[in-house]
Amino acid sequence: MRLAIVGFGGVGRALLKLIEDKKEDLIKSGLDLKVCYIVDIVGGVYDPNGINLDNLIQFLSVERDISLYPNFGSKDINFNTIITNNDIDLLVEMTPTNKETGEPGMTHIKESLLNGINVVTSNKGPILLAYEELSNIAFNNNVQLGIGCTTGGALPTINAGLFDMAGSNILSIEGVLNGTTNFILADMEENETTYEESLQKAQKLGIAETNPTLDVGGWDTASKLLILTNVLMNQNKKLSDMSIEGITEITPQDIKNAAAEGKKYKLVGKTQLNEDGVSMSVKLEKLDDSHSLYGVSGKNKAVKYTSDTLGDLTIIGGASGLIPAAASVLRDVINIHKGYDFVKK
Repeated sequence: MRLAIVGFGGVGRALLKLIEDKKEDLIKSGLDLKVCYIVDIVGGVYDPNGINLDNLIQFLSVERDISLYPNFGSKDINFNTIITNNDIDLLVEMTPTNKETGEPGMTHIKESLLNGINVVTSNKGPILLAYEELSNIAFNNNVQLGIGCTTGGALPTINAGLFDMAGSNILSIEGVLNGTTNFILADMEENETTYEESLQKAQKLGIAETNPTLDVGGWDTASKLLILTNVLMNQNKKLSDMSIEGITEITPQDIKNAAAEGKKYKLVGKTQLNEDGVSMSVKLEKLDDSHSLYGVSGKNKAVKYTSDTLGDLTIIGGASGLIPAAASVLRDVINIHKGYDFVKK
């Protein structure tokens, strides 16, 4: 399988190393991955025979500008080069998320699908804004669109909903979908700290961003829940259809009061099918130990599906970080190679 990688930040570099480290295992399983393109904002690298990843990784240990790579690196290599040559089987799209327009990832994904190229993406923007359109394009062009990394990284939220709940109607989705907020709440409980102190700890550990608004304001959870809802419950909702609250107002006294009741606070994203349609929310909830999300600890994430015929399915775990995120991208690549249908009508 011939790949192109577009967007080469931390997850892209982790993916490159993962493909190289897993090369022998992949070949033994029948998958010979050749990365033919790597494209970043500064340019790219193109080798029709497959880039020597070991050499490139060594080069990148001392030089960040990929276009300066002496073996086929160039400032003139870009996404249009990939479309013009049309000599790959799958595009890995990992440019930064833009929730307003989805660009440039929207164009990258759409053009690739229209040209008969499978796509795997970590980019939430295009999936938030236009999943139905993109999945229809994929179906009509007989290619696949893998989006597992957009809804929990290593946690197989999409796969479990698509394959393990097949044949049933999903009636509700509940999830602890953001590891940063879960870490902060757990730290406040265990160490009796304030929200601000636990946030600073998370930032020092690299768990929270310098600007943590998307996480602590509930927006990351909302984005993931929206994708899960639209994909698995055949909806076409928007973020504006959702009630969204974060964790910034929680106090140590709130945590103590919950503990006195035998409960824990979790930031829960929830979609519920009811007589009036679908309701969607992200908010702090006090859960007792009878709830399957009660034991989701630290940076872990979880999702619970309730269905009409298969009952409840809860998935907990999934590591956080660059390598697990890259591994979730590689998982989709492997499953597309195996013939899994992520896109159906």
